[in-house]
Amino acid sequence: MEKLLQFLDHVNPLSPALRERLVRTIQYKFIEKKNYFLKEGQVSDKIAFLETGLFRCFYYIHDTDISSWFMKENDVVISVKSFFKQVPSLECIQALEDSEIYFIKYGELQQIYQDFPEFILTGKLVTEHYYVLSEERSFVMRSQKAHERYRYLMENYPEIVRRVPSKYIASYLGISEVTLSTIKSRRLVY
Repeated sequence: MEKLLQFLDHVNPLSPALRERLVRTIQYKFIEKKNYFLKEGQVSDKIAFLETGLFRCFYYIHDTDISSWFMKENDVVISVKSFFKQVPSLECIQALEDSEIYFIKYGELQQIYQDFPEFILTGKLVTEHYYVLSEERSFVMRSQKAHERYRYLMENYPEIVRRVPSKYIASYLGISEVTLSTIKSRRLVY
């Protein structure tokens, strides 16, 4: 849990009382490879910090799963709309590796916000950070050619390219595995 506390303290310094409350409230969970953090249709009742491991976020279109993002160590694991609106999720979040998370439930987080208003700023700053990353990735995926999207991924998230199976990378990039293989073999990532 120390990595999570350091992460939060780096975002916005934690008071001793808030730190102690978080230590009492946050829970640990081990999730085996292929198991789910969240399934489509469930209401996301927790937000997590990924201590070790790797997750894939995806959704279904006509029985085909489409990867929408990957979360690795030191990332926040969340289904944004489902968690913040407390509505059924349209996406799934699945472990691609054995993973360890620290999580807090929605109601507990809301109570901490009430009891420690300074933690609202931490939540705001974390949300802003991930929203900016999401917008950047979205822009690249909509505006770049396939080899440019792959290059962006390699330059900005090389550990994702190394650790995620090609079929999921291809799905995320909106291309076939054959096209991804061609890009890799022809080194079309200039």
